[in-house]
Amino acid sequence: MTFAPQLTAEIAEALQLGRPVVGLETTLVSHGFSGGRGLDAALESERRVRAAGATPATVGVLDGVVRVGLDASELQRFADAGCAARKTGARDLAACVVQGALGSTTVGGTLAVCRAVGIRFVGTGGIGGVHRGFAESLDISADLPQLARTPAVVVCSGAKSILDVSATSELLETLGVPVLGWQTATLPMFYTGAGGPPVSATVGDALEVARIAATHWQLVPAGGLVLARPPTEGIDLETLVTEAVEQVHRACITGQAVTPAVLAAVEDLSGGRSVEVNRRLIADNAELAARVAVAYADLGPRSTMAATGPPPSGP
Repeated sequence: MTFAPQLTAEIAEALQLGRPVVGLETTLVSHGFSGGRGLDAALESERRVRAAGATPATVGVLDGVVRVGLDASELQRFADAGCAARKTGARDLAACVVQGALGSTTVGGTLAVCRAVGIRFVGTGGIGGVHRGFAESLDISADLPQLARTPAVVVCSGAKSILDVSATSELLETLGVPVLGWQTATLPMFYTGAGGPPVSATVGDALEVARIAATHWQLVPAGGLVLARPPTEGIDLETLVTEAVEQVHRACITGQAVTPAVLAAVEDLSGGRSVEVNRRLIADNAELAARVAVAYADLGPRSTMAATGPPPSGP
């Protein structure tokens, strides 16, 4: 019996032939938006990935199987389930499989699956990180250690602004994860591009990112990179985010329930403005991940072999 991830024929062929593939999460479908609107965000992300020349590979756990590649009806199941779907990080994958649960993968869970099947590019909205007040709660997202051990470029708009972004940046440095700023010298603050800590390097085009990734994987074969792209039309919601975090804290909400609760509060306090920014940046980041994946594939087998190592020898 095997519990290996199940890939669609399209994705399996693309990986075998070295074509560009972009991993996408399912937590945003079930937990990232209210009213099932995460489905539209997921479908638009997949459309943008294809338009940029790559194959989308949305990851989730369905009926006891880790799936890499989901159709619209399967994505609908995650949207309909909402927060009833298990929020699935790397630690939760095995339990979801054995118990036959519906598991929507976080960035960390998606990275674990991508590492297992060889996907090197991931698009998302914002990564998890160090939560505000972490000194008391020790609440730090499992996304970060998965980033440190997965050879993948994660395209995002920085850490979610509900987090302690400066502390998250410091921990990424400690873990040895390069943070590349897409045409910016500072880490975006998710809803806005301004006010974050400095990035480790500023990059200007997809080919440059691909070359940095290939070189990084020669030097640090198991290490990931963050490509942080500012939102196209950001808005400053820091005051509202702080208020939302305090509301959730007063309600004694903890653990994996914190992020969806805070996002819902921010949506309410902002009159829905946060949702529009979130939807657009998710799709924009997916497209950028595809552009970088295409540039990496175009480097040719010599560069990618240097990054991945020689093919395994026969038995």
